[in-house]
Amino acid sequence: MMKLKTPYYLIDENKLLKNLKRIRRVKEISGAKCVLALKCFATWGVFPLMRKYMDGTTSSSLFEAKLGAEKFGKEVHAYSVAFSDHEMDEIKSISDKIIFNSVPQLERFYPKVKGKNLGLRVNPAFSYSHFDLADPARKYCKLGVRGTNSVRDALHKINGVMFHYNCENDDYGNFSNLLDRLGRDFGDILHKLEWVSLGGGFYFTKDGYPLEKFAHKLRVFSQKFGVQVYLEPGEAAITQTTYFVTRVVDIVKNEVNVAVVDSSVEAHMLDLLIYRQPAKIDRSAGPHTYMIAGKSCLAGDIFGTFKFRKKLAVGDEIRFADAAGYTMVKKNWFNGLAMPSIVVKKIDKTTCKIKSFSYNDFKSNLS
Repeated sequence: MMKLKTPYYLIDENKLLKNLKRIRRVKEISGAKCVLALKCFATWGVFPLMRKYMDGTTSSSLFEAKLGAEKFGKEVHAYSVAFSDHEMDEIKSISDKIIFNSVPQLERFYPKVKGKNLGLRVNPAFSYSHFDLADPARKYCKLGVRGTNSVRDALHKINGVMFHYNCENDDYGNFSNLLDRLGRDFGDILHKLEWVSLGGGFYFTKDGYPLEKFAHKLRVFSQKFGVQVYLEPGEAAITQTTYFVTRVVDIVKNEVNVAVVDSSVEAHMLDLLIYRQPAKIDRSAGPHTYMIAGKSCLAGDIFGTFKFRKKLAVGDEIRFADAAGYTMVKKNWFNGLAMPSIVVKKIDKTTCKIKSFSYNDFKSNLS
């Protein structure tokens, strides 16, 4: 492998291909279509591989919709919690489906988008999530229309609905029960529509997940209500594909050994800080314990505490696993730290750097 300056994200296309083949199998059995959730992963350098297996992209903003249209192609689903007036002309011109978060938004823009394939996000008032912060059915939630009457009143204006009610759900039994509940609660509405998106948050590419049962369940649901089913995999598409590669730059002793790396949780793996989760290191075992810390000025900039077979030294490489989702789309310039490069290990095992950043990128990000 080429000599690379740390830090960098390393995407392995063979690992990505493993997930994509599982997505293709689900599509073959279920008849569902799968659109990539750009809010999780939008590194368009690997879109040429992903578009062979997926049906398009789904977005949460105008910029994501534009990226999907320009770099992925195929279907473009444009969703936003709230569209602005100045965005709608462009959204209309690039999108195959426009999904509104509320009835007032649908009514406000309907005269402009009438004739387009339109959808409405519906909040079913139940969900699966380990975190209140990400729970799409939390109390007072802004996400989607609650209650069936409002949806029924809008049926003459829409072609489909989107239910995004899962977050990292790897429990097939729970998925099956909630899908049955969705059918019971909204079956009369689904019968009158062309398509339904079940959103993302299904961890069906996980090793050991009952993939074929999952796909058959989707097929039965689709046939029962006469709708085209869409899934919006984000993490499921890119899980276990990427390392975040850093290097030890100092070791501090403060009751425990603290190894400082040339990166930052705050700047480069922000989701870990938000959800107070440790990073993952493959095969972390041994007699030597170190807290791994980022080099930002934030005291709580900690990747986690891990055990190593050998004592760490300045210059040692530390690789954090499963680092694709919600990292490259969230990285920032906090403390002016060097932005990680993005590197791809291709199908043929060759390695290429597809993006690097410089001081000028930092400077031009400001004014």
